[in-house]
Amino acid sequence: MTGTQRRQQLIEIGRSLFAERGYDATSIEEIAQRALVSKPVVYEHFGGKEGLYAVVVDREMSMLLDMITSSLTNNRSRVRLEQVALALLTYIEQRTDGFRILVRDQPVSSTDGRYSSLLNEAVNQVAHLLGGDFERRGFDVSLAGLYAQALVGMVATTATWWLDVRSPSKEVVAAHLVNLCWNGLSHLEADPQLSSEWPAVPGQPPANSPGGQRSSGNRR
Repeated sequence: MTGTQRRQQLIEIGRSLFAERGYDATSIEEIAQRALVSKPVVYEHFGGKEGLYAVVVDREMSMLLDMITSSLTNNRSRVRLEQVALALLTYIEQRTDGFRILVRDQPVSSTDGRYSSLLNEAVNQVAHLLGGDFERRGFDVSLAGLYAQALVGMVATTATWWLDVRSPSKEVVAAHLVNLCWNGLSHLEADPQLSSEWPAVPGQPPANSPGGQRSSGNRR
């Protein structure tokens, strides 16, 4: 095994153990045992458990942020909401261990890579997009940040709940989240569906293909 291959192996083993047991309950000894190497090999690559944890978290944060950022390309507001919700749920579905690590408490000495910092970045991006929408519609632009906090918080909290229940499907969850965000409680649709006018998440069928969601008739 080359040095690069060994490093990747240790990252995957650490990722699995941190997700299963948390940072404090995971030891360098067990990581080394699972990799069939000595403890000094782990120290050589990462300097210790905290170094390995930092690499794992940084990779997961980058992947999730990339998925969320790439989901904000459409210029239709409702589709943007759908994309963000489905991107987060798809990340949870595809990298469950990574998400479990991100939402756990991290080492006290850790100053970067917290899930809250990722949510803050998402809030900033959503606030920027909402600011443009508000300005065009004559709304108070200063309130865009408040609405961004509410929208991102609702999606993030629901996604954390879905992490364990996994029912209904991510498409149904995303559709109902957007239903509430877009229509409000007083104008909920009885059977909300995702729009068909947006690109599929990598590895997933587009919304208007077999296995995807059909488009509902009235979309803004």
